[in-house]
Amino acid sequence: MASFAKLNSENKVTTVESVVNEVITNSNGVEQEQLGVDFLNQLYNTNDNWKQTSYNTIGGVHNNGGTPFRKNHAGIGYTYDSQRDAFIAPKPFNSWILNETTCLWESPIARPTTELEENQYYSWNEDIINWEVKTRQ
Repeated sequence: MASFAKLNSENKVTTVESVVNEVITNSNGVEQEQLGVDFLNQLYNTNDNWKQTSYNTIGGVHNNGGTPFRKNHAGIGYTYDSQRDAFIAPKPFNSWILNETTCLWESPIARPTTELEENQYYSWNEDIINWEVKTRQ
């Protein structure tokens, strides 16, 4: 299956659709993004802006060893950045910084690696710009 993200006029992802691989494969057996775009626009009788996205790509790495595609799998609310040819998630906190290589947001302070008790976890606290330990209820 191939995935396609529908973009609005601000390049925000509004929906993600799956298309069977046979639809996007030409007569020579080569996948072509435009075939999927044409199929979706014909299906919905529109002329929308669609971009193919890879379910297996996160942070510029394909988790099955394949070729990474557009840095990250698109999700609703993500932005397509044409200069980076990447899908970027909404910024989770004002203090976080975009990693230009992975196009993932990172905290300005690394998450601690100290072992915690079984019912505890680290959570980002934007008020103090740091990680804090929380207890599961």
